[in-house]
Amino acid sequence: MKPLHRHVVNTSRKVLCTAALAASLTTAAVVTNTPTAGAGESEPTPDSPQATDRGDARLDLPGLVADPPAPPGAVAPEGASGIPGTALDAYKRAAVSVAAALPHCNLPWELVAGIGRVESVHASGYGLKSDGSTEKPIRGPRLDGNGYAEIKDTDKGEWDADTEYDRAVGPLQFIPSTWKTWGADGNGDGRRDPNNIYDAALGAGLYLCAGDRDLSDPAKLDQAILSYNNSRDYVNSVLGYMRQYKDGGVAEVPNPPAGNYPTPPVTAPLPTPHPPAPQPSAPKPPAQPEKPKPTAPRLAKFELVGDPELKAETGAALTPGAKFKAVLSDGKPAVGQKVVFAVEADTTGGTVFQADKKDNAVVLTDAQGFAAVPGLTAGPKDGTFSFRASAYDADNFTVVLKGTVTAKPVANLLVRADHGTKPLEAVAGTGVKDFQLVATYQGLPVAGTKTSAGLVVKDAAGVWVPVDPAKATGPYFKGQDGKKLFTLDLAPSGADGKITLPELFTTDVEPGTYFLRVVTPEKIELLLELKITAPATPDPTPTPTAPTAPTPTATATKR
Repeated sequence: MKPLHRHVVNTSRKVLCTAALAASLTTAAVVTNTPTAGAGESEPTPDSPQATDRGDARLDLPGLVADPPAPPGAVAPEGASGIPGTALDAYKRAAVSVAAALPHCNLPWELVAGIGRVESVHASGYGLKSDGSTEKPIRGPRLDGNGYAEIKDTDKGEWDADTEYDRAVGPLQFIPSTWKTWGADGNGDGRRDPNNIYDAALGAGLYLCAGDRDLSDPAKLDQAILSYNNSRDYVNSVLGYMRQYKDGGVAEVPNPPAGNYPTPPVTAPLPTPHPPAPQPSAPKPPAQPEKPKPTAPRLAKFELVGDPELKAETGAALTPGAKFKAVLSDGKPAVGQKVVFAVEADTTGGTVFQADKKDNAVVLTDAQGFAAVPGLTAGPKDGTFSFRASAYDADNFTVVLKGTVTAKPVANLLVRADHGTKPLEAVAGTGVKDFQLVATYQGLPVAGTKTSAGLVVKDAAGVWVPVDPAKATGPYFKGQDGKKLFTLDLAPSGADGKITLPELFTTDVEPGTYFLRVVTPEKIELLLELKITAPATPDPTPTPTAPTAPTPTATATKR
């Protein structure tokens, strides 16, 4: 047996150092992640999205990777379980931080470690780095209802690189919608990334403690784990590892490198925890250096090329001049690289991609590694939006641009297209046809200006008011049914700003002067004077005519 007293003292010192560091880095983040209020549900339950059948991203790891022995000289009991150092640090930091914010929860770090062991074997095999990230992304099966729960996309592919369905992500296997509510910053870098084991461990601790749970209560502990994955086998496995870490001890082991290991089949049972067998103390032969294996080129660069400006008027087509280039670690273009484009933080009422009217799109890079931004349609309101472009490989490469939608200019003047000032004249019984106005803004034509036209008269106070349709006798428009209309909505102005007035009829209209008002919704108006004249009448006095001379008659003469 190894000296237990020395192990306890060293572990205590380490935990205290971890506590101080975690408190300085993460307590503020925990406090800002309100676990009981404003989080959508005060206490996640077994029917929460996180608890659905979401598959298993766990790799089928060799025994020495899944249950690594304590390294020589480690201060740990015989048979202690090995946990990669970064993962162990993340679990302990999470427990310290949660204890600072939610002291009544009594979250043991071994519980978070048990979940990390079942979900991803502490990110072993994925290339866990000292900063908590992994060389390879950890993603569960696609939740498309084919063998697993069906959960439509909730993150526009931000975390799981899938814009149709969600996948559980990261070493603690968070569903993106759960992470949106419970995500935390466990390493104080200002980000909340479920793919980072520090952030994921803290988020898991907050989730388990939600609803003022006291995890020292076995019933509450059971309920919390079921809310993470609604499976009795899952609960038993997590509790088994938790107790194994508590009772058998834990040894910190180096972070294992990434490897190409198969994933377990869909029907694979959850692992049964068991303390690792004591390792023989016989000296081992010196390890032979392994030949370096050639590694496939990875995505190394993702950059913006072209004009980054995203600006358009409300409702207008927006054809971005920007495109993005993906480059591999060997300097060659990344061909066929999936790039996710997403419109986020949108205050424009719905800026969308033209092709399918969605706020996200996936584009594959071409033979030169370029992905062009698809055409957009600006939202109906002036405002701003964020435009995210993300490329996924072992890392998440993201570029964020800002977009602006400005309101279309509103006409501030209506003028006659003929620039005339004289009244419009028509003979009673004929119509006023093909008369045009122009909507302008600062002297320039404005398309799409809506107007209405109506006959008006002055009231007793000298204010122009619409005529009473029941009593009106002046010029009129005709509706589709042929009935008289004294007010009519006109077609919007064209690209040249012109508005054509429908025919004004004057049948049975008394000669005189009438007034027609054309007005925009913004109360910009133009008053037109209509002069209706009487038709010409024949003169009643007959015109005298000259007498016609008699036609001489020829007389026959006898001979």
